Amino acid sequence: MSKPSLPQGTRDFSAEVVRKRNYIFNTIRSIFELYGFQPLETPAMENLETLMGKYGEEGDKLIFKILNNGLSDSKNIDKAKAAFENVLLGKNDKNLTERALRYDLTIPFARYVAMNFTQLPMPFKRYQIQPVWRADRPQRGRYREFYQCDADVVGSKSLLNEVELTNIYSGAFEKLNIPVEIRINSRKVLAALAEICGGADKMIDITVAIDKLDKIGIEKVKEELQQRGLSTEQINTIEQYLNITGSNEEKIEALSKLIGDNETGKAGLNEINYLLNNSRLISATSKIVTDFTLARGLNYYTGIIFEIKAIGANMGSIGGGGRYDDLTGLFGVPNVPGVGISFGVDRIYDVMEELNLFPSDVHTGTQVLFFNLGEAESSTAFQLAQQLRNKGVRCELFHENSKFDKQFKYAEKKAIPYIVILGSKELEEKKVNIKNLSTGEQQTIGFDELLNFGF
Repeated sequence: MSKPSLPQGTRDFSAEVVRKRNYIFNTIRSIFELYGFQPLETPAMENLETLMGKYGEEGDKLIFKILNNGLSDSKNIDKAKAAFENVLLGKNDKNLTERALRYDLTIPFARYVAMNFTQLPMPFKRYQIQPVWRADRPQRGRYREFYQCDADVVGSKSLLNEVELTNIYSGAFEKLNIPVEIRINSRKVLAALAEICGGADKMIDITVAIDKLDKIGIEKVKEELQQRGLSTEQINTIEQYLNITGSNEEKIEALSKLIGDNETGKAGLNEINYLLNNSRLISATSKIVTDFTLARGLNYYTGIIFEIKAIGANMGSIGGGGRYDDLTGLFGVPNVPGVGISFGVDRIYDVMEELNLFPSDVHTGTQVLFFNLGEAESSTAFQLAQQLRNKGVRCELFHENSKFDKQFKYAEKKAIPYIVILGSKELEEKKVNIKNLSTGEQQTIGFDELLNFGF
């Protein structure tokens, strides 16, 4: 029998890791709640047609498809074989797969809104913390199963929503003690670039290529644009666009000159200026950066887009999002504006580990271990443990009467900070010995004092 293993790109999480991840989840959740967002959960799998065609050609390739069940009889096997032939030709076939694991939380949210539109309060503000799956090449910070934390608002065109989402990012990362750059752009600016370079039909070709800039560099981006049919003059204009640098004000001024009187571009710049002018109260650990190279290679974005970079950490983006003013139109409910952001929890975890940002007590589970030193002693210890539990103190009683060394090792392996020893002498005197394992300090106190001890 081969050794047990995990699917590539997935992980087990120990108690210590789960507690650290929950610290991140709970911190972000608390910020969402402060801004009036409500929790939502959707199924792990969606109908394939719900997901396909929503993420662009690159995203569609990364969707995990689920084989249909009930393929065991000969009739269905023949259908499956024929369906495989279609798949090999690059086609989808319902005889093989009709469902897929969700790629993100945004499209399922849009599907939920479309199905429940008449019952929802508008604007509808929801947050969602659930795993998603992508058939990506696993590497540091990139997994095939990972969690997303999303916050979205639908039913409002107000740019105040973008301002609030900027502050949610800033507030969450301030609480997590991660200094970040909140990078912003507008898809309207990118649409203007496409119009300048030959027409709106060039938009997807340009954004897909630009989105790879950090990974492949400017020369490879130019090669890809050439392969996508753009002329040398158009590529030179895009290169000029990508080389815009300086402060936020200097970048905006340079872009204004490049786009000239293009109305779409001017509308995008107005959005960016509004966001910058109304986000003066973000935390000191956050910095808003106008980044015209930011493309967010998902086709559904229509306005302001976000990407979050941790300052001082060797990691890609740890969050992103943007406005998608007609996403529910994909599901038959048109003209519902929306905007949302996402936190990449797994990458946030890696950044916090790299920068040593987790609080020292975040991994603490059990606070007190009662040693088991006999039947009568353990009976009383159990009663005392129950009373402490009623006060919110996390306690354990060792499961059997064992040598001190074995019980000490159990406490050390679980990083339990305090042990309580109640032997026959202590039982008679109605006292216990408490030892702090981190300092080595030990003291003897009465049963009543134990219940008010500052663990």
